[in-house]
Amino acid sequence: MRNKFRNLSLQYKITFITLLLNLIVFAINVVLLVSINNMSDRIDSVYRANLQLNDIQSSLNEVQDNMTEYLNVKTSDALEDYYRSAQAYRNLISGLDSRITQSPIGRMGRAIYNMSENYLDETEQTIEAKRGRNVEKYHVRYDEATALYGYISTYVYSLNNEQFRENSDNYREMVNAFRLFETLGNIIMFGVILSNAFLIMRLTAELTRPLKSLTGMATEVSKGNFDIEPLPVYSEDEIGVVTKTFNKMVVSIQDYIVKIRESATVEQQLREKELLMESHLKDAQLKYLQAQINPHFLFNTLNAGAQLAMMEGADRTYEYVQVMAEFFRYNVKKGSQTVTIGEELELVDNYIYILNVRFSGDIKYEKEIDKALLGVEMPSMILQPIVENCVNHGIRDMMGEGKITVKVYSIDNTACISVEDNGVGMSEETIARLMSGQPVTKDDGRSSTGIGMDNVMARLKLFAGYDEVMGIESEGEGKGSKFTIYLDMKEA
Repeated sequence: MRNKFRNLSLQYKITFITLLLNLIVFAINVVLLVSINNMSDRIDSVYRANLQLNDIQSSLNEVQDNMTEYLNVKTSDALEDYYRSAQAYRNLISGLDSRITQSPIGRMGRAIYNMSENYLDETEQTIEAKRGRNVEKYHVRYDEATALYGYISTYVYSLNNEQFRENSDNYREMVNAFRLFETLGNIIMFGVILSNAFLIMRLTAELTRPLKSLTGMATEVSKGNFDIEPLPVYSEDEIGVVTKTFNKMVVSIQDYIVKIRESATVEQQLREKELLMESHLKDAQLKYLQAQINPHFLFNTLNAGAQLAMMEGADRTYEYVQVMAEFFRYNVKKGSQTVTIGEELELVDNYIYILNVRFSGDIKYEKEIDKALLGVEMPSMILQPIVENCVNHGIRDMMGEGKITVKVYSIDNTACISVEDNGVGMSEETIARLMSGQPVTKDDGRSSTGIGMDNVMARLKLFAGYDEVMGIESEGEGKGSKFTIYLDMKEA
């Protein structure tokens, strides 16, 4: 019999099921008549839910009071009362339905259950913090527990009112339904039996409709069109399973295409960043070479001149030539390396000394250095271009009044290096161009190492790995400028 039923066509199966449903509906009618007599008992059981909520609220109040009592007196009796009330409250909330549901009452009950679990955890941590004499912690936990207590009380009150209102509405609806059912029950039952024959034909047509839609979508996919909306699933039978599988297949193909595009985009971005880094490094190296002009030969020649000056007793000339040699030796050895703040400061000292010899001591130079930061790493040839910028474009025409101040200090875990001058200052437009990494040139014919501020900014960003590497301040033209470098404290 079972195999014969499996061999029937879908239409005959539906007809058989429809007739069977008619018999079930008739049986349900009888059951409903009996069930109506039991509705009053069910109403009583539903109202018991309100009593349960009242018990929950009372138990919640007791837990809060006992916790507060223990925090105030810290006695073993108060602690025992808290644990007893907490266990009683936990037993009460275990009767709440914690499953996910779409009904408002179900959601509120689940919310009360979840908040109650969190509340009990917070009260236990409050008690433990009090016992451990962790004042700050138990104050924080107590505030959290008290806040949850307020939320739970509000939800319990709202759920109680909601259940009472729903129970009252259900009771009235059941009474009206009972009266109507007695009159229309038999009429509806005969109408259902007569209408099922018509529904069979309609149902057959509904079964073929998703098959037609599935065929059309499969044709589109075979043509390479994957930008289609998922097919709606009308049933859980074989047709529904096939439809779901088809939708999953299309979504998987779409996701795969998106991942391929994203991978290509990320790869392109990484390649562009790599090319940018290479460009900055090559630009820096080129400008080093342009600035140094065969420095090996130059500083060897300077050393020979220094020795000659020493032999002739020209001490000042010897010191000047020696500093010049050290300046060019730094360019050769450190031009492409990571150095320390101390080494960069030595280069600045030599550079200022050379300028003061050249300009008869017109440049005043001061330093405020935290010696603990001298070993922090930084890129080479960073401070000297900044100082050179301050001299050439800030204080050079101040006739002995120019001043350069270099400070090294720390803020949290950041090493800060500031270079400040009292020169002509900068406009907001110039500061904006420097901060954005754009080159700022002045056609004034003054000499330079060839390493511009745009190159300094780019190398600092590449070294640090973030953009906030330098700040530039100026109150306006004629009020000086200040450059501040921010570096992570990494020891060389």
